[in-house]
Amino acid sequence: MTENTEVLYNGSCPVCSREINHYERLSQKQALAIQYDDLADSAKLKSWGLDADEAAKRLHVRKNGQIYAGIPAFVILWQDIPQMRWLAKVVSVPGINKLACLTYDYVLAPLLFRWHLARQKRSGSV
Repeated sequence: MTENTEVLYNGSCPVCSREINHYERLSQKQALAIQYDDLADSAKLKSWGLDADEAAKRLHVRKNGQIYAGIPAFVILWQDIPQMRWLAKVVSVPGINKLACLTYDYVLAPLLFRWHLARQKRSGSV
């Protein structure tokens, strides 16, 4: 069920936006009630109670009022998209989940965030 599922992502990140655009297309084709919020929309960002840097550091999903970040956020989102449920199940397996969380939290998310800061610096928006 996809009641009250919202996704907060960094639309200025080419990797992030490409992935989220894929999920959004899947959601739209099936008329799933998933809302996708770009953190560049200050009104949307404010409703999440996060600052821009905090939001840009990892994917956030809000489901029934609870906010999840990182791999747990992906799992919540994947559970709501029928084509992605298999991935949610795989990544929820304890050993795989631990490895996925460590890889995302200590390698991928920091790398994407540093790339985000570099793009901001180049564009003069810092």
